[in-house]
Amino acid sequence: MSKAREALAQQLAEAVFQALTDDLNHQERVLLVVSGGSTPVPFFQALAAKPLPWSRIDITLADERWVDEQSSDSNARLVREHLLQGSAADANFIPLTCNTKTPEEGVEEIAKRTAGLAWPASVVILGMGSDGHTASLFPDSQELGLALATDEPLVAVRTPSQPQPRITFAAGKLHQAYRHILHITGEDKRAVLASALSGDDVRQLPIRAFLSCPLAIYWAP
Repeated sequence: MSKAREALAQQLAEAVFQALTDDLNHQERVLLVVSGGSTPVPFFQALAAKPLPWSRIDITLADERWVDEQSSDSNARLVREHLLQGSAADANFIPLTCNTKTPEEGVEEIAKRTAGLAWPASVVILGMGSDGHTASLFPDSQELGLALATDEPLVAVRTPSQPQPRITFAAGKLHQAYRHILHITGEDKRAVLASALSGDDVRQLPIRAFLSCPLAIYWAP
């Protein structure tokens, strides 16, 4: 990993540490919403080392592939292996899958499970794909319009460009946060973000759904 990406992960971990600490000073529990993929791994490891009262912190994911948690494609597995380590293992982690065969069958149970978390979230950390998707809000998804507009917290998603069905928090639910952060790396993602900033068609580049709220951008080459 480049020194720039490692430094970015440390900076992001410090910012999230400060945010959670600030909120814990005036509320009993706080919620951190994270994203999967390879980009956040060094951030997870840096945050896990922070001296937080982890037992007062709820953690969940912005979205998840509907796979077994032992799968290498599982975002929950990623969180358990890289964030819920050491003292951070005391955090209350709520994954976004259950035992039903499909996300459509499981979405109601996951909605109940996540309803009791400490909303609004202290921090929502989003990633972004080269197609402009964030969470599982994909431009080619039939459920994109629903996920952008619904008052329901979660949406089951099937997308031609993705091999597995998914579950995602809807845009409206992800907006329920005190702070939004976009964590991306690479020149290609920088170009996609520049394109997103220069237009307003959310269906073309769904990350635009979050550009209207204050969005802290953490980027490294």
